[in-house]
Amino acid sequence: MEFEREQREALKILESIEDGSMRAAESFQLIEHADPTLVYFIVTWLQKRYAGHPAAEGVLGRLGELCSTYPAVTELAKEGQADPVVEWFEDAYEYRDLGSREFIALIVEKLEG
Repeated sequence: MEFEREQREALKILESIEDGSMRAAESFQLIEHADPTLVYFIVTWLQKRYAGHPAAEGVLGRLGELCSTYPAVTELAKEGQADPVVEWFEDAYEYRDLGSREFIALIVEKLEG
């Protein structure tokens, strides 16, 4: 049950930035309590997934606004980048190859396992 809740919360963070369903302040309220490694993964997935994408301006614009308004997001992501799970993922997968739900399920399972 805990695993499913973690997945829902992680997906909510990602989607709040991806589709603009929340203001930056609301997204930050979720992020500030998240695992730094999860924050790194979400930020990086959005950057990689939307590089050169037609929706890049909106998605990356919201991500940029979030990071500039709340520098703690960038700090959390930098902290999370040092986790060995990041190396495991980046050696085995390409961010762009995974949809949001598949990506979050994989990452949360690894972080919680």
